[in-house]
Order: sequence, then structure tokens, then C-alpha cells
Amino acid sequence: MDIFLIIVAALFIILGIIGSFLPILPGPLTSWVGLLIIHFTDIVPMNWTFLTITLIIALAIWILDYIIPAMGTKRFGGSKYGMIGTSIGLIVGLLAPIPGGIIIGPFFGALIGELLNKSEFDKAIKAAFGSFLGFIASTFVKFMVAMIFLVLFIEKII
Repeated sequence: MDIFLIIVAALFIILGIIGSFLPILPGPLTSWVGLLIIHFTDIVPMNWTFLTITLIIALAIWILDYIIPAMGTKRFGGSKYGMIGTSIGLIVGLLAPIPGGIIIGPFFGALIGELLNKSEFDKAIKAAFGSFLGFIASTFVKFMVAMIFLVLFIEKII
């Protein structure tokens, strides 16, 4: 049973890392579920302090994931359309067979979103850049936390 739980936990950790890039999955929270699962094995003893601290971190990152892109968009004069465009551009960038689509997609998505909001082109470029920076910062933070959770997972298993 322990091997099965470790495999399921590893899948959640991997999904958490993938979720750092996809707006559909809450990356660090998904990775945290993996950490929780390994604590139900006989190999790793239950440590409520560890689980509570990592849960608080995962929840804080999940909340910041909504705040950081909004701050970037707002700081550069963007609208909600720019933020929605960023998310759509990310999905298109992931699915498109274009090198660097994951980086180019959010920028062009934000730009198109701002232009649909009837912004002037210069203002739309500035807002798209802000939305893009917010997205990149948020993704970087989620990815780093998910990677730290991976290291903690490996450390607990070994």
C-alpha cells in the first residue's frame, strides 16, 4: 500500500509542477496534496507542523497568483480584458507548436484583450507588457514553490 501511495503522491507533485504553468491547476496546492499523501504512508511519519507550514505557503501562493498579475496589469494601465487575454494566450501558446509559445502567447493574448477593450495601441502595448510581467512573476513563484515541494518530497522519501 505504501508504494501505491508514494506513486499517487509523486503524480500529484508532478501535476503541481505542471500546474505552475497552467491556469487550470493550482500548482503548489496540488503539490501539497502529494506531500499530504506521503504522510499517510508508514515510511514517512505524520508531521502536522510540516504539513501546516507547507499548506499555509501553498495557500498564500494560490492567493498571490490572483493578485500578482492583477497588480502588473493595473500598474501598467491594463484592464480585466488584458488579464483574461493573458490566460487565453497562455493556453494557446501551450497548444501551439511554436517555440516559446508559452512566453509569446500571454503577451499577445493580453495585447488582443486590451485592443478588444478599445484601448489605444500604445496603451494596449503597455498594459499587455504589465500583464505579461505579472504572469511571468506569478508563474515563476508558483514553479519555484512546486520545485521546493518536489525536493521536500524526495527528501522525505529517501
